[in-house]
Order: sequence, then C-alpha cells, then structure tokens
Amino acid sequence: MIANPVLAQSVRGNWVENRHRGAICVSDAKGTILASVGDVSAEIFPRSAIKAMQALPIFATGANASFGLGAPAIALSCASHNGEPAHTELAASMLAAIDLDETALECGAHPPIDPAARKALFAQGGKPSQLHNACSGKHSGMLAVARALGEEPKGYSRPGHAVQQRVRRAVEEVLDHPLTESKCGTDGCSIPTWAAPIHAFARGFARMATGEGLSPETTKAAGEIFDAATRHPFLVGGTGSFDTEAMEAFGGRLMLKFGADGVYCGALRDSGIGFALKCDDGSVPAATAMAAALLLSIAEPTPQQDEILERRARQRQRNWTGIEVGYLEATPEARLSL
Repeated sequence: MIANPVLAQSVRGNWVENRHRGAICVSDAKGTILASVGDVSAEIFPRSAIKAMQALPIFATGANASFGLGAPAIALSCASHNGEPAHTELAASMLAAIDLDETALECGAHPPIDPAARKALFAQGGKPSQLHNACSGKHSGMLAVARALGEEPKGYSRPGHAVQQRVRRAVEEVLDHPLTESKCGTDGCSIPTWAAPIHAFARGFARMATGEGLSPETTKAAGEIFDAATRHPFLVGGTGSFDTEAMEAFGGRLMLKFGADGVYCGALRDSGIGFALKCDDGSVPAATAMAAALLLSIAEPTPQQDEILERRARQRQRNWTGIEVGYLEATPEARLSL
C-alpha cells in the first residue's frame, strides 16, 4: 500500500516538526474525478461533514413545514456550532416547536466551544447542557423527523430507529453508494456514521449542488439546505469557524462543512463541483489548511477571499507568551488544478 502524500506540515523555527498526509478529491455530479491527490477510493467516516445530507429527511417527512422550521433552523441542523447564545437559543426553540426540551436530546453535554461563551456560562454559575453540544441543531432536526413520522422520540439516535433509517437512505441516494453494516460506527454525538469512499462524498456534494441524478423532491430539498447554510453561516459554526468565515466570504457560492478527525466536504455551487478530503492523522487544523489551499486553487477567489484562505492555508502558531514559534501550512500538493 502506497502512503498518501504529505499535504500539510508544521514548521517550528526552521525545521519541519510534523507532516500530515491525506487525500483530496474534486468531482462533478456524474462522478468524473476532475482532480485528486492521494487514495480517493479509501473509505472514510465523514462524521459531521455530511450534516447537509443528514438534514434531507426534515424535508422528505414534511417536518420543516409542520413545525415551522425556517432557514435558520435548517442551517443549525447542518451545524457543528460553538454553543454561543444564538445557537443554543435556536436549538431550544426548535425543540419547543415539537413540544420537547433539551432532555430529549441524545447528543450529550459539553461546554461551549467558543471561549467567550464558555467563560460567560461559568461566570454566571451555569453548567453545560446538551444545547451547548455542537450537534444539538442536528439532533433537534432529527427529533422533528421523529415527530413528523409519528415515532417515539426516545432512541432516535440508534441505528434501528426509523429516523436513522431515513437518514441512511437519504445519504445513500445522494452518494449513489450503499452504506453497509460492516463499515458503520458511532459518531461523537451518538448517531451512526457510515464509511464510504472519499470520491463518493465529493460526487454527493456535486449532486446536491446541481440536483443531477436526484429525485425532484431531493433536488429541491438540497437546494433549500444549501441556501439556508450559506445564508446563515454563523449558525453553521460561529465565531472563529472556518466554515462560517469561508461561506460568509463567498456568499452563496460555497457550501463547506468540516467533520471531526480531519474531514472536509463541500461544493462550489456555481460551477457544480463537489469536493472531499481527509487528513490521515485526523488533525482538523491540518485538514483546514488543506481545504483552504484547495479552495485557493479551484474557487477563483477574489482578493478578499484570497486573504482569508491564505491565512488558513498558512496558520501562525504562538506559544502561551504570544511568541510566534512556527506555522502550519498546506504543501503545494494540496493546491490541485482543474
């Protein structure tokens, strides 16, 4: 087996300290690989990078219309958010719309990811709740699906529940690739995560961007999901999030979502292409550098967008006294040409 190429590296002083290998695929909706590096046939867990696909049952079951889940709620359903007030308050309102509260969530509690929100919570004597979980929006959307189906909400996160069966079928339709029990795990927020090839995720995002190969209903839903996320990028991440910053800068052109353990998926909507990448060692900062470098080479950025992407493609590293000690940067191999 040939190792994937080094697509990012950490430099301390004048010496390379860490090397991060990975694979990147850019595809059209037909599955034609337009550019790639590394083994894009490798099957990976996409983790939170495919929340846009997992949100499709909200539309297929009519939960969005039945419970008044507008664009902000749909954006939060796609989010790995920072637990800032805008995120937690919206998640709570989504639950209230279906006559549930945070005790129905099965994602677990953790402190807000955003430092300011975390500091404010503890300063007020508060405790982290499941609403602060980065996936509380996705889980609230899934509970709305359970309600729309008339199913018992409890256990909605388990593989055999009707909600997760709907999610699985939706992802399979978009990927045009079967998800099998032999390649299934449990995500950090307790729902199933299914492995598939990197190139399938790139193609899937191109299909969502164009509707090519999808049913009319799924095409419409995919467009609304991408519209919601790109129009409300703060809700998808929050302060300091690359997903938020990049989608804000690109307007509606770019759909972008990271996943735990070094995954990014997305689409350039105006050109109808999708992309997916995986950093082999799971480093999210290294994967972010790879994603930024990829977008620099394929997205035709404006000068303002270029500045944002370059800053993420080469990230300065400082120690606790504020001294700059090095940087993490994408290598030239991550800058693919179409």
